[in-house]
Amino acid sequence: MNFKKLHVIFLVLLSQYVFSQEGIPVYADYLSDNLYLVHPAMAGAANANKIRLTARKQWFDVDNAPNTQSANINFRVGDKTGLGGIIFKDENGRFSQTGVYITAAYHLLFSRDRTDLNMLSFGVSGGFIQSNLDLRGLDDFADPDPVILDRVQKDSYYNVDVGLSYNFLEWYAHFTVKNLLPTTRDIFNNNTPIQESNNQRRYVMSLGYLFGVGASAWSLEPSAMYQVTEQTQEASFDANMKVYRDLGEVTTLWGGLSYRRNLDGAQFSEDGTEVTSQNLQYFTPFLGVNYKKWMVGYTYSYQANSVVLSDGGFHQITLGYDFGKRKERWNCKCPAVNSK
Repeated sequence: MNFKKLHVIFLVLLSQYVFSQEGIPVYADYLSDNLYLVHPAMAGAANANKIRLTARKQWFDVDNAPNTQSANINFRVGDKTGLGGIIFKDENGRFSQTGVYITAAYHLLFSRDRTDLNMLSFGVSGGFIQSNLDLRGLDDFADPDPVILDRVQKDSYYNVDVGLSYNFLEWYAHFTVKNLLPTTRDIFNNNTPIQESNNQRRYVMSLGYLFGVGASAWSLEPSAMYQVTEQTQEASFDANMKVYRDLGEVTTLWGGLSYRRNLDGAQFSEDGTEVTSQNLQYFTPFLGVNYKKWMVGYTYSYQANSVVLSDGGFHQITLGYDFGKRKERWNCKCPAVNSK
């Protein structure tokens, strides 16, 4: 199979996963103590304020490969109000988007004291996003398309994410609706308008539980995430296992494995006759450490498909800093809301 045909097949597969994700793509960031990046209701939910920086790069051996960077901060104001902010940049070949989100959350405590965690949280994020499509240089081919303009097409829009989170002792559950508002954009238009769907609404659901291993310093956290896009019904499922090892009072080592699989496959043909289908799937090992107020994590995603553009993986680094600890820790194994 020549490279051009392989590239086309790859784009069909990748389009199900990337191009439908308007706004911040949902990768494995949330497994590196970065839940707020996905779920707005987690803004200010912890007993300390948090800063998180992420950088993700796919396929170092492929030009213009997808890459994403983000920075976010979230903190508590008073007893029940959380605030947060996110800036991000996401690039995928000639398509890119940059944006900023501002978040407000409300945390309703059902606990009588801090010995029992029982908290229901609501969050809403308002986002401003600019999308760019770089058409420069496309008219350099031997048979250029006269419709293509040698410029960068730009379009900006606003949208809203809403969600709720429930933390009960070692249990947690999150539900978020991303891109709540219908928004029709004309970024791919030239002289003849071709509007994309006005519904990029996506639903993200997470569920998990953390339990200790006897009286040891080990803890296990199985979790799952399901996300689906309303208009296209594209869906994926994450199955995760995270392991914690306490190394004293100020240090925790953690790591684990995540498996993601798209529930809808893409059809392709290698020889032009036999049609085959495969589902996009990733294996993502991750590793990190919390030391006092600092956190560093690394994830590596491997695409386990028979047809891929590159054998290289997807690398991501997450850096974090917790500051301004407000209150004592909850009496539970709940690292998402308990800071060192």
